Amino acid sequence: MNSDFARVSKLGFGCMRLPQTDPKDPTAIDIEHVKQMVDTYLAGGGNYFDTAFVYHNGASEKALGEALVARHPRESYTIATKCLAWACPDEKTAKSNLPTSLERLGTDYIDFYLLHNVGGKRTKVFDDWGMWDFAQKAKQDGLIRHVGFSMHDGPETLDRVLTDHPEMEFVQLQVNYLDWESPVAQSRRCMEVAAEHDVPVIIMEPARGGMLVNLADRVAAPLVACSPEKSLASWAYRFCYNLPGVLTVLSGMSTIDQVRQNIADFKANEPFSPEETEALAQTREILESIAAIPCTNCRYCVKGCPQEVAIPEIMGLLNLEAQVENNKFVSDLYSWQAKPGRASDCIECGLCESMCPQQIGIIENLKTAVEHFE
Repeated sequence: MNSDFARVSKLGFGCMRLPQTDPKDPTAIDIEHVKQMVDTYLAGGGNYFDTAFVYHNGASEKALGEALVARHPRESYTIATKCLAWACPDEKTAKSNLPTSLERLGTDYIDFYLLHNVGGKRTKVFDDWGMWDFAQKAKQDGLIRHVGFSMHDGPETLDRVLTDHPEMEFVQLQVNYLDWESPVAQSRRCMEVAAEHDVPVIIMEPARGGMLVNLADRVAAPLVACSPEKSLASWAYRFCYNLPGVLTVLSGMSTIDQVRQNIADFKANEPFSPEETEALAQTREILESIAAIPCTNCRYCVKGCPQEVAIPEIMGLLNLEAQVENNKFVSDLYSWQAKPGRASDCIECGLCESMCPQQIGIIENLKTAVEHFE
């Protein structure tokens, strides 16, 4: 493995869901809280920060610049950020993402630069605008140390992209124990494809957007019975930490307590025992038996929604209802979590479904939410 890769901490700090002073304003980041989180993570041995041009409408990169780059030696950490070219209006704008990211972060170079959410029709945009060559030129110029891409697509697409672009040094994939054999995500097969191309993997969504950390009692029962002292989060992350070919496992951290818990769980990491492997299989079987919506809260669906419907929150509440089997409890949550943008506000324009990496039938699920919660 590349020496730069070898020094990357296995626990990565995802900066997609940073703490906010105003929950309705994604740019209103609680910078003092973020500073505490950054300091605690670094002190705990972490060194990989993952952000993107679009996270928090650009405020995520700015927050890292203030909380991390301006306060810590550059050699003590690595930064990953991303270019969402297919969401840009033109090639010039897409290629301007990199200098803008560098300015926001306050750094001269990006350690890991990703072409963001490759796959489907989106790949053609990266191809037509020459984004692959652009990234390589930026690497030659010293603005980027390593180039890769992220994707939510299947193994066939991954194999095709890696075959067409053998210069890619790493890939970021959605991997977790629930999606391991999923016919949609196909995590296991995607990991195998990456291994076949000898490309290390950065894992995203190890806890499935928080779903695997907040399991219903009956779902979590096999895990609790097997190892009652271990957190549910540790089960999700240990599954990913111990897979071969993994560069780092991203945790989208939002509080200082989450940082502390993740560090503690990582330091206590060890491979699953045979009994733990069986307990995890039992929990996965229970989860798979529940008709859950595979929403990971990536929030691509809300970009440009004319009605500002709270789609990820509503998908999560539908999943929660299935798991806790308590309509009143979830309806009470819906009354405030779906403001603004209730399910009944949907005009069925279909923009959300065209943006969804998980190919969820969002419109029909919103109709279900109207029936269940309104």
